[in-house]
Amino acid sequence: MAAQIGEILIEMGVLSAPDLDRALRAQRERGGRLGTILRNLGLVSDADWAKALSLKTGFPLAAAGDYPAMPLYNGQISEKFLRESRVVPLAQTAGGLALAMADPLDSYAIEAMELVAGCMVLPHVGAERDIDNALERLYREASESLDDIVEDLGDPDLAAGEDDIERLKDMASEAPVVRLVNLILARAMESRASDIHIEPYENRLSVRYRIDGILREVESPSPRLASAIVSRIKIMANLNIAERRLAQDGRIRVRMQGKELDLRVSTLPTLNGESVVMRLLEQDSVALDLSALGYSDENQAKLHTALGHHHGILLVTGPTGSGKTTTLYAALTHLNTPERKIITVEDPIEYQIGGITQIQVNAKIGLSFANVLRSIVRHDPDVILVGETRDRETAEIAVQSALTGHLVLSTLHTNDAAGALTRLMDMGVEEYLLTSTVNAVVGQRLVRTLCPACRQPYHAPDELKARLKVDTADAVTLYRGEGCEACNGLGYTGRIGITEVMPMTDTLRDLVLRRADARTLQQTAVAEGMTTMFEDGLHKALHGVTSIEEVRRVTRDA
Repeated sequence: MAAQIGEILIEMGVLSAPDLDRALRAQRERGGRLGTILRNLGLVSDADWAKALSLKTGFPLAAAGDYPAMPLYNGQISEKFLRESRVVPLAQTAGGLALAMADPLDSYAIEAMELVAGCMVLPHVGAERDIDNALERLYREASESLDDIVEDLGDPDLAAGEDDIERLKDMASEAPVVRLVNLILARAMESRASDIHIEPYENRLSVRYRIDGILREVESPSPRLASAIVSRIKIMANLNIAERRLAQDGRIRVRMQGKELDLRVSTLPTLNGESVVMRLLEQDSVALDLSALGYSDENQAKLHTALGHHHGILLVTGPTGSGKTTTLYAALTHLNTPERKIITVEDPIEYQIGGITQIQVNAKIGLSFANVLRSIVRHDPDVILVGETRDRETAEIAVQSALTGHLVLSTLHTNDAAGALTRLMDMGVEEYLLTSTVNAVVGQRLVRTLCPACRQPYHAPDELKARLKVDTADAVTLYRGEGCEACNGLGYTGRIGITEVMPMTDTLRDLVLRRADARTLQQTAVAEGMTTMFEDGLHKALHGVTSIEEVRRVTRDA
């Protein structure tokens, strides 16, 4: 069935045959639904998949306007069942119950709804985004506005209790404040935000969501609620609400909209109160697959070669938020077999992977990266993941671990792959140790992917072709997002990686021994066949995955 739907998508003109082969290969390797894989790769929109599914099954397609204004059978159907089955009752007709379904062949959901309705179910194919939005609108308690919640609080002088810890606890536990924080979290999930920033200023409280790497300000509560909101978040994260002079870190695990949500919480004292940043990690949605992360077949092959060594170091570099840790998790998933013992040392543990021993760093009790590394080598691991190489001590122990027969994976904060080697030398790691241990270095960034629903082609002007070093005599087709309802007018939806993989060759080893600078290492790697991040991004721009403006913004190249 998957291949048949793929052929329909090709006939519709929304998918190419090579992209279908790529998705099917990822499905064979990692499992999962083809539709989910295609959407994670940014190749097909929800609407296109639903249309293809409708053509394949013969069931009618539910339009956005077909969803009811009020829930049908309210109180008779479990909201949890509707969310997990991804179904929405549309209307009761003479012929039966029209039911929007993400999977119209789900016999269990059909039989359950027939029992509730007492009549035949008429399946309609619904786009997952439309179904999720309808469920949120129909059943979400937090559909109320900020003004409704603030009105329910009723206390005109909440700020008066800021120095009274017991009063803060009481306020943070009141239903309106609980609903207010839940509303902030729910809207962040709806917006596909990766981070929530709550920042107090003199006369206002700012709430911003980082969506596809870009911060966007949203509707914010009154500044007089700042203390109550922060106290509520700190209680949820098991932090000390009485301590407002020091930075604190914590974690929240909640279930929202039928999904397990893990939030990393960080508070910071500022002039006008405590600033809070929460990183949202959806346990069910992370794509631990190199294809889904944007790795080309060529770069995947280089990475798999590096991972095939029984010892040595693989480094992934890039700025904060560039997907380094997710790439390492994908590498661990590739390596995770019963024959290997894998231990990770992380700060914090972002995703839990079965079959892998994961250790959380805790500086307060002296459990640092270096101290943990000294201990875990005695536990006979085959693979060690070090969340971040932050200092000379950690780097030297990682190198020693690689020399003694372990495969070590780690991250560094550098601008590109070549910069990782010079950074380690600056840390004090001896050149001969680097040449003996480093297998490969990966550099990566994340670029926003164009919305498949409103992506439009255009011919690049000569000036742009010249800057891209493309023959001006050739027609070059690029793509841009026009903005539509599916992407909230942004033209982009989701992100994907652009990468460069630099295997250590004999030539590069000679240059490291001579302490060559990063520019020389980069030029040599390119001469030996390395595709740079900009070139990888340009390839994706030419294939309509992203825009050239986005590639240049992220790489600051050309």
